[in-house]
Amino acid sequence: MPLPATHDAWPPLPLAEWQDTLAGLHRWLQAVGKLRLACTPWTNHSWHVTLALTARGLSTGPLPCAHRFFQVDVDFLAHRLVVQTSDDRSSAMPLQAQSVADFHRGLLERLAAVGISVPISPQPCEIADALPFDQDTQPRPYDADAAQRFWRLLLQADRVLRIFRARFVGKSSPVHFFWGSMDLAVTRFSGRTAPPHPGGIPMLADWIAREAYSHEVSSCGFWAGGGAIPYPAFYGYAYPEPAGFAQHAVQPAGACYNAQMREFVLPYEVVRTAADPDAALLAFLQSTYEAAAIHGGWDRAALETELPPAGGSGLRR
Repeated sequence: MPLPATHDAWPPLPLAEWQDTLAGLHRWLQAVGKLRLACTPWTNHSWHVTLALTARGLSTGPLPCAHRFFQVDVDFLAHRLVVQTSDDRSSAMPLQAQSVADFHRGLLERLAAVGISVPISPQPCEIADALPFDQDTQPRPYDADAAQRFWRLLLQADRVLRIFRARFVGKSSPVHFFWGSMDLAVTRFSGRTAPPHPGGIPMLADWIAREAYSHEVSSCGFWAGGGAIPYPAFYGYAYPEPAGFAQHAVQPAGACYNAQMREFVLPYEVVRTAADPDAALLAFLQSTYEAAAIHGGWDRAALETELPPAGGSGLRR
């Protein structure tokens, strides 16, 4: 049976109630994410920089530093940042109201405490007119309850996005969290090259955007909201956007095309209050993909697959 619409699995997260916390958390996670950028080899479409969801929060996963490895976890249950190393050293600091500069300094201090030194750029990415981390001294609130609900929502979205990803045998990204744009995303590829991306993303080199969109994609995910979309929402877009894409009928009721963002948007509240949230979200993901695949002329027979039985029943290992 589907969970009741009010079940904590899909918690409420009105943007207006925590947008100041979100703005600070976005920058904090960028500082953490830049450690992945500094320590991992470049992987196509910037897949090497993403953070991973865990049973407690978000993590860099193990990162190399000379002959040692370290990991930084943002724990939304205990509300602390933890640095751990492969030689059993650890250091932690609380997640609390503080400036970005204080968080950045604390992160570097926690790394130094376990003997890790990794230079990272203090300049935020994809945030227009953002101050460098070490210069952003504005006090930032920390709504622990909202931050935890955000993480719990990401876990549910990740679970459903993985189901959707399993239906595609063409090239597809993992489901992963991009700290630059602060969204959870999964991307499918048609297999064909795309025209050069125009770039122009704030605080992001144009060559990175062009490499990220080097091939035709249908991408979808979850974003906590801001700007043209002042509420948390799921999204789906195509690059390049084929003729007829914006006019395609998508599901469920409540989903619409946002001309400013050039993507389909489904308010999170529609999913959260649906009789079957999973089904509502999967309908949106599938129909926005079909908008790209049908109007873009993708070879769907070669790219799509049937799901195996739930839980892998009948599969041998």
